[in-house]
Amino acid sequence: MTAGAALLLLSDGRFPSGGHAHSGGLEAAVENGTVADLESLESFLRGRLATVGLVGAAVAATACHFALTQAAPPWVRLDAEADARTPSPAQRSTSRRQGRHLLRAARRAWPALETYDPSGVHRDGPHFALALGAAAAAADLGPGDSALVAAHGSVAGPASAAVRLLRLDPMAVAAILARLSPAIDEVAERGDHAAAGPIEELPAAGAPLLDLGAEAHAARPVRLFAS
Repeated sequence: MTAGAALLLLSDGRFPSGGHAHSGGLEAAVENGTVADLESLESFLRGRLATVGLVGAAVAATACHFALTQAAPPWVRLDAEADARTPSPAQRSTSRRQGRHLLRAARRAWPALETYDPSGVHRDGPHFALALGAAAAAADLGPGDSALVAAHGSVAGPASAAVRLLRLDPMAVAAILARLSPAIDEVAERGDHAAAGPIEELPAAGAPLLDLGAEAHAARPVRLFAS
């Protein structure tokens, strides 16, 4: 498999990492009326990309960099930095759950992951972005590739959820993602650049409304998505 094909596989929503069960905070935004149509969806996605997307891209790129350049990557320290940038307990739980699922699938797809498997950093598994970076390295991808997958996934997942939650035209939603392409590339570049700096200086862009929505969503007895 070429690196290009591996990049497409890792970014494909059908890769069995459990992402299809999560809306990335969109379900909560729909429930509280923040997102109700195509215009508000685009605003939501742009905000998510600039915050959660940027942090995820930077952590994923850093994890990939460590896996490729260090015999004993500082997984515990990087995971702690990701934890500090995820103030919502519900979002932390979701991130670690997705990290576990991603590693399980990636081990089957790319056995080289066993060399630097970060699953032992926490009893609940590593944060998703950290797992993504390690999986990307096992797939012979680079930090920039892992940042691009993280940035793209931060909006592609919620966009897909929007079609089901709001019964939006899939063509119109695809057009939104196309318009976001330059911003996705920019966030990926910033994440890749951050991987070359100190861990403690990774981006820490916050999204308080997403955090509050995640907590409210987790308390709901009936919901379509896990997050």
